[in-house]
Amino acid sequence: MKTFTLRNARSGQVLATVGRASDPFSRGIGLLPRKAVAPDEGLWIGGCGAVHTIGMRATIDVIFLDREDRVLKIAPAVAPNRLSVSCRRAVTVVELGAGDTRDVAVGDRLTLE
Repeated sequence: MKTFTLRNARSGQVLATVGRASDPFSRGIGLLPRKAVAPDEGLWIGGCGAVHTIGMRATIDVIFLDREDRVLKIAPAVAPNRLSVSCRRAVTVVELGAGDTRDVAVGDRLTLE
């Protein structure tokens, strides 16, 4: 999977190196196979407004984005085996290893480079 740099456009800070899940298979699998996810790595999931952590072994931070890639909601430290974490109006979800959302706020725009 090709990786990208995830950046907060407001601050210019690099948040993580992320893969991009855009097809149904990669969106469905997400980070499930990973035993651990470092705070500076994750996955950008397009066409998605909700995630589950059923079967995951790692705690993750989940960031929900609108059509302009602006942060709508941040769900920090989502534990494994949650049935659903969602956000109305979200069209993209970013999953990161737990602990990396401290420099992201609702309204910030995130970019992939």
